[in-house]
This record gives sequence, C-alpha cells and structure tokens, in this order.
Amino acid sequence: MARDTEGAARRFQGLDTWGTGEVLETLWSSQSRATAACLPALPMLERGVDAAVERLSSGNGRLVYAGAGSSGMLAALDASELGPTFGWPSARLSILLAGGLDLARGLDGGAEDDEGAGRSRVRDVRPGPSDVVLGVSAGGHSAFTVGIVDEARRHGALTVAISSLADSPLVRAAEHAVVVQTGAEVIAGSTRLGAGTAQKVVLNLFSTTVMVQLGYVFDNLMCNVRPENAKLRQRCVSMVSRIAGVGEEVAAKAFERHGDIQRAVLGLAGASEAEADAALKRARGNLRVALSSVTNKGGRGPCPR
Repeated sequence: MARDTEGAARRFQGLDTWGTGEVLETLWSSQSRATAACLPALPMLERGVDAAVERLSSGNGRLVYAGAGSSGMLAALDASELGPTFGWPSARLSILLAGGLDLARGLDGGAEDDEGAGRSRVRDVRPGPSDVVLGVSAGGHSAFTVGIVDEARRHGALTVAISSLADSPLVRAAEHAVVVQTGAEVIAGSTRLGAGTAQKVVLNLFSTTVMVQLGYVFDNLMCNVRPENAKLRQRCVSMVSRIAGVGEEVAAKAFERHGDIQRAVLGLAGASEAEADAALKRARGNLRVALSSVTNKGGRGPCPR
C-alpha cells in the first residue's frame, strides 16, 4: 500500500460495487490500522509532550492549535475540550483554523493554500518562548499551517507538527514532529478517514498527557472539571469525597461552599480560603502540591496519595 495519504490503493478499486457489509469491514479495518500506526510514533510524541510541559510549566505559556480542513477541525475540537475537562484557562488557548471558526458556510477549502494568512494570524497571537504551537496536517502540505508553524518558530515558540508524511514541509518546519504513517486511504485522498483517526488519537494523547504532567489531574480524576451541569456537579462532589476521604454529604457541603474541587479539598484539609488560594497559587494550580503544603503545615488531612 502506498505510504502517501494521497495514493490510490489498487486493492480498494471497485469499492462502489461492493456490498455494504464488505465496505463497512474494509473501512473498520483501515481505522484499526490507523490506530495501530500510532504506536511507533509514541517516542516522537513523548519528546514533544516533555518539551511542551517544560514551556507551559512557567504558568504563562499558551497552547496554540493550527490547521486547515478536517485536520483543523480535529485540532479545534481537541482545543475546545481543554477548558471544560481540565480547567485550562481560555486566556492561554488560541485556535487558528484556516478560514476562521465561523462555519455557517462550511469549511473554506481554499484557505489552506494561503501561507500569508497563516503567518499573519499567528503574528496577531504574538507567540513567544513560553508558548507551544501545534500544527496538524495529514499530508503536511497545508501552506496555511506550515506558515503558522514556521512563523511561530521564528518568534521562539515551541512548535510541534502532527502529520502522516515524514518528508513534508510541515514536518521540516517544526521543532518536534509526530509522524503517523497511515498510508493510502480506502477512498483515495480522503484523509478524514485513516489519517483523521490517527490525528484524533495523537491529539488526545498529546493534550491529555500534557494536562496530567502539568498537574491538572489528581490521581486519574478531572480535578479541574467545570461543573456546568447537574451530572458534572455530582461528579465534582464524588471527587471531593474520594480525594478528601469524607462522605458525600460532607463533600457536597464543602463543594457548595468553595465552588470547586480543589478549594473544597483544601478546605477539608483545614486550610482557610486565603490559605487555599495561596497554596494553589504557589503550586500553579497543582492540587497534589498544594495539598502537600497544607498538610505539611499541620492541616488535619487528607494526606496526598
């Protein structure tokens, strides 16, 4: 099978004459291969994650997601989930989608060829050494995305590329590249299929691991989740109960009083509101570190695990 995502694999010729079950099984198989192709890319991804965590750990750096077409949409989706899931501040997040985020008329296919627009958009963000710019393009030839990554790197930002083609302009432009070689698509050139699946997997792995390493997760709990509905509010109470080692009723009262998981846990550990705020500020939002500082000063518990 061709290694290029734009190649037309002979074994899929006549696809339009196949039965429904055969088409479905073939598409499922291609998705499975795309997921499996992510495994060899993990060492590359690890280097990119570690570099990103180093830049972002200052507490001021921003995550900037860039892309065009379906790749850009996947990048935007990953970015948009960071706030609700991990409490990542909106001020530390930018999404640069070719053609803009107003999709009332659909994706602007021609916008991905505009390198100048990409450079202009990222200059507007004013990238610097504390920032991480993540560019996503299946074939790695999106001029808009390449322009963003190249310009951001010129301004000292850390740049990470996600692509399915090793020898591509995007990969050459970035400081760190994560290449997942998904090969030719079942429907030739439709990179929303196998390549898209791989991109979604890698984006999930990248952002989730970055959030874990930055302390936006306690144990395996979303300790910064935004309580935007009844289900999430109950989940927050359950997390307070588990982390603090108290009953649901006590946890619910603490959560209602303090308004978020971290301060509720610190309050149950004996910290005043001012002490909790100070501990979190010193710990740059890392609950485990903040909790350790409170308990080490004679708080009544709980102890970090």
